[in-house]
Amino acid sequence: MLGFLLRLLPFWVREPLLIAVGSVLGVRIMYLAVRDHDRVAAGLGVVFLVFTAIRVHAVIRALRARRNPSPTASADGAAVDAAAQPQPQAQAQAQAQAQAQAVTGSRPRPDTPEKEHNAWGQAVAAVAVFGALGAALWVAPRFMPSDDNAPQPASCSGGAHEELPKAYKDTPRPVTGEELCKALNRPDLAKLLGTPEETATTASSTNNTAPLTDGKVAQPEAEVTFDTYTVNVSATYNELSTDQYVKLMKFGDEKDVKTLTVLGRPAVLSSDHTMKLEINLGSGGSGGPVEEGPLARTLSVALDRDDRGGYCDITVWSTSGALPNDSALLNIAEKVLPRIPERPVR
Repeated sequence: MLGFLLRLLPFWVREPLLIAVGSVLGVRIMYLAVRDHDRVAAGLGVVFLVFTAIRVHAVIRALRARRNPSPTASADGAAVDAAAQPQPQAQAQAQAQAQAQAVTGSRPRPDTPEKEHNAWGQAVAAVAVFGALGAALWVAPRFMPSDDNAPQPASCSGGAHEELPKAYKDTPRPVTGEELCKALNRPDLAKLLGTPEETATTASSTNNTAPLTDGKVAQPEAEVTFDTYTVNVSATYNELSTDQYVKLMKFGDEKDVKTLTVLGRPAVLSSDHTMKLEINLGSGGSGGPVEEGPLARTLSVALDRDDRGGYCDITVWSTSGALPNDSALLNIAEKVLPRIPERPVR
């Protein structure tokens, strides 16, 4: 059907159209073949380019034929016949030809400049239209979502529709695990960690309460995991100030304790080991002992500028034991903390 429609088009429209489409597709396919190292695509691109070269050659030959028309055999034959005929008959025939030329003189000859200009106009119009179409096809993949099998970033899940514990109802303006997850699972989180090429593999949240508080202290959490790092954010709505929290660290195993200020709030940096728990799902279902896991770096920031109690923990660790610079934790805190309402005055 497409071939039939192309045959119906005039030569000076059909050929520029084939040249424009063939060149755009050929160059595009060759570009993709070089980028993806695909030999099959490279061969297909060569076919399109060769086809385009053949059409260009045909157009050049047609243009040359229009500019340099050869004398027709009928004109030569008429001249020979006129020389061979008797003089009176030749004069009569010459008069008849002169009359015929006078009648048809107003009609344009097939190879007049006007016709050639019209053919050039058709060619230029066809190339312009389909050149614009080819350009649109070229840039479309940059502005449209890709259909490849690239992994998509993980979305927040868990704790979205569960009923909040009573501690959340008793706490003024508490943040939920879902809100924490949305604040943490940012498109630029991997870049903030120093691994911009990575994509989040999991993202989850919970609406827990703090341990050893009999369910009276709200402690929502959110966690986002990458191939290199895992980031955990929690908010603890207790009465513990940052100064008291630093004093407690001195009795624990926290290392590299450093106090500072983040967004006008008192904060502290510390390091501690995570816990490693192995569960055996085989016969008996017993698990191994709790072991010391890789080192984690935590930034704890007060929930309000006056440090009236409560804090937000931002913790980063990796299975390899490597840790990002402290600047990564500070950058994450500057993005996440504005999404957590400050604790109101009681």
